[in-house]
Amino acid sequence: MTQTSSAASHSDIPLLVEMMTEFYAESNYLLDSQWATKSFTTILDRPDLGFIWLLRQSGYPAGYLVLTIRFSMEYGGLDAFIDDLFVREQYRRYGVASHGLSLLLAECRRRDVRALHVEVAPNNVAANATYAKFGMALRRDCRQTLTVELDS
Repeated sequence: MTQTSSAASHSDIPLLVEMMTEFYAESNYLLDSQWATKSFTTILDRPDLGFIWLLRQSGYPAGYLVLTIRFSMEYGGLDAFIDDLFVREQYRRYGVASHGLSLLLAECRRRDVRALHVEVAPNNVAANATYAKFGMALRRDCRQTLTVELDS
């Protein structure tokens, strides 16, 4: 089976929202499709904020990948976050995620990104193993990420 990918476009948003709904359902989260549509639109309209790829297996839409970018004082330049990486269940373990991560790392290098981050559950063995193949590991210090959601 062959992995391919393409940059997402506005016409891909319904498919992206469909796959994001599947992604969220795996964790028993409901997805607000209007919010998701707006989020994808924002990134597609503002390439300085990130990039979205559609991932395919033998021509079929197998998943998607979202990279978001920001400036970091800690790294003295840009750092990036794998905001979403989703592969549909029937396409897992065929190299789709690895293909996407290779593209993502090339894009990070092209943009001179200094560090790449991802959030993954400790019990997601497959995802942790995939990220480890690309050199991603837990921080060596005791920092943790704290979050507050702000009303807009």
